Amino acid sequence: MIASEQQRALKPNDFPGGIHPPENKHQSTGEPIGSIPLADDLFVPLVQHVGTTALPLVKLGERVLKGQKIGEADGLISCAVHAPSSGTVVALEPVPVPHPSGMPVDGVVIRTDGKEEWCDLQPCEDFRKVAPVDLLEKIRECGIAGLGGAGFPAAVKLDPHGGTEIDTLIINGTECEPYITADDMTMRERASEIIAGVEILAYILDEPERVLIGIEDNKPEAIEAMRKAAEGTRFDIVVYPTKYPSGGEKQLIQILTGREVPNKGLPANVGIICHNTGTARAVYRAVRYGEPLISRVTTVVGEALERQRNIDVPLGTPIRHILKHHGAHRGLMQRIIHGGPMMGFTLEDDSAPVIKTTTCILVPTKEELPPPPPAQPCIRCGFCAEVCPASLLPQQLYWYARAEDREKLQAYNLFDCIECGACSYVCPSSIPLVQYYRAAKGDIRIAEEEKEKSDRARERFEFRKLRLEKAEKEKEEKRKARREAAEQARRQREQESDSPEAQAAKQEADVVAAALARVKAKQASPEQQLARAQRSLTSAEHRVERMEKKLADAPAEQRDQLAAQLKAAQLKVEEARQKLAKAEAAANTSGSPPSAVEDAADVQSGTAAPVPGPVSEERKDKAKQAIERARAAAAARASMSDADKLAAEIEAMKARVAKSEARLQKARDENDPNVDAFATALEKMRNKLEEKMREQNNGGGAD
Repeated sequence: MIASEQQRALKPNDFPGGIHPPENKHQSTGEPIGSIPLADDLFVPLVQHVGTTALPLVKLGERVLKGQKIGEADGLISCAVHAPSSGTVVALEPVPVPHPSGMPVDGVVIRTDGKEEWCDLQPCEDFRKVAPVDLLEKIRECGIAGLGGAGFPAAVKLDPHGGTEIDTLIINGTECEPYITADDMTMRERASEIIAGVEILAYILDEPERVLIGIEDNKPEAIEAMRKAAEGTRFDIVVYPTKYPSGGEKQLIQILTGREVPNKGLPANVGIICHNTGTARAVYRAVRYGEPLISRVTTVVGEALERQRNIDVPLGTPIRHILKHHGAHRGLMQRIIHGGPMMGFTLEDDSAPVIKTTTCILVPTKEELPPPPPAQPCIRCGFCAEVCPASLLPQQLYWYARAEDREKLQAYNLFDCIECGACSYVCPSSIPLVQYYRAAKGDIRIAEEEKEKSDRARERFEFRKLRLEKAEKEKEEKRKARREAAEQARRQREQESDSPEAQAAKQEADVVAAALARVKAKQASPEQQLARAQRSLTSAEHRVERMEKKLADAPAEQRDQLAAQLKAAQLKVEEARQKLAKAEAAANTSGSPPSAVEDAADVQSGTAAPVPGPVSEERKDKAKQAIERARAAAAARASMSDADKLAAEIEAMKARVAKSEARLQKARDENDPNVDAFATALEKMRNKLEEKMREQNNGGGAD
């Protein structure tokens, strides 16, 4: 950058709008930064910054040390939380927190022991020997958040994404809000630590071309201290006229560089990173001594207090404890304001603790800060537009906020509003414009979150629908493949059924079916039915006899019941006699079934019926002949010697082996898949035949 550009960069610019409210800063700068006694209980919220709530790391009853991490950052936009003092965890529950909503958040309650015992810290003598990425991790672990505004995590701000080149680092020492002097007093008393922190920030950002420290001209002591501390560095202390809200990030960038941050953009988009003086000091303490952010300088001011000053107070200290040690007059105080009179908000619960963004506790009297009068209708004077530092149209935003026209609000850049309160300050109708804007922003954020949830739900539904359609398509393809395979198998069976082997198998199946039919007929033969009928009649008659004897011996009160049972048993006897008569008639008109040998021959020749009818005299003779032949064979075998029996068995086995060899050869010729099974069976028969022959040769079976 050439010299003329450097001079032009150091010359302060102006921003549109702005106001000059009474500063009221002298009340709290009369004495050095002080301290108060440690509170008995510290209420430490797990969210004290922009972003998500930290995750608790401690348990009920656990003793913690000063500086110990008690909450882990949950995600990128989050901050770790540490114990402000040593003590015991007595509760893990929602705790009050300074917020316009007044709603509690998850927190850790620590009962202090007064020992102020530190945990082990990791100091760093020379930060330049450490890689910038490791320093960023150190800052993240120490829970450093912006101490001048909304409390944005410092490590995230120092690591801009998207490859943006940062050429300017701005340190904000403006503190334009009335009453607040925390940064002023810190610059007066601890300027060397601030400059040391700026050196660390510049090192992390790869030494940007310019480092500008902006301070309003109403802080001469702070300006002198910072200039003295910055001697020997390349840092420029830039002083500019006092005007509210010059401490706004975009307004300060415009004052010091003349650049304008685009709508919905960030300072990094124009090559600038901006940090607060208190944040720079906290970064130095974290890197040099390893101290996490567990306390901050806070302004305690207001005419309802006996003592007004700045104090270095542990985070989690209840505000009522602070007011107690500053002589608060409950009858005089109009209200308790967290922050300044322009951008602060009223606290409904004074048990809320100091957090990382507590710059000021303002306790005014009614005369000092009277309540605003009732709002009147807008007279369209245009004063609000004249003082708006963001060049917005507050009047139009007001009407659209009342009409809940979210599209118009976004079209008129509602989210560029920094909520400085300048429009409300100059409004002659006392309309609380900032409250309307805050409510409208909240409604829009809620609507966007609901839309985002709806979009995600729709995406999940569409994905599920596609997944189900794909699964159904795959199932249909599998069903189609199974149908085609079944049809192909059916056609193959039909083709195979025409072969001689299939015909033989069919005939064999017919023989088996006929045999099963004969077994069934035999089981239901007239002789068997006659025998079952006789047994049923005998059983029924015996039951009648038992019931008659039992009835004769039974007492009078049981005779009616037994008489009914006897009658039922007699009916069973009559029924059994009728069935016996039918069975005798059937047995007299039919004969015995044919023999199994004759039936098999008849079935194979096609002359036998599956279900036998009445037996003819010819078949009776055949059955008698078969029985005689079987008896003769049995008698002949009984008269045979053991050697003859063994010889007969060997001959029968030789015949079986011959048949098995023929079947195996046929299977091989036809490439039958069961060749191995046939070969195994033949091998077993041959082995058995050899055993029998060895037994015969050894004289086995001799008388």
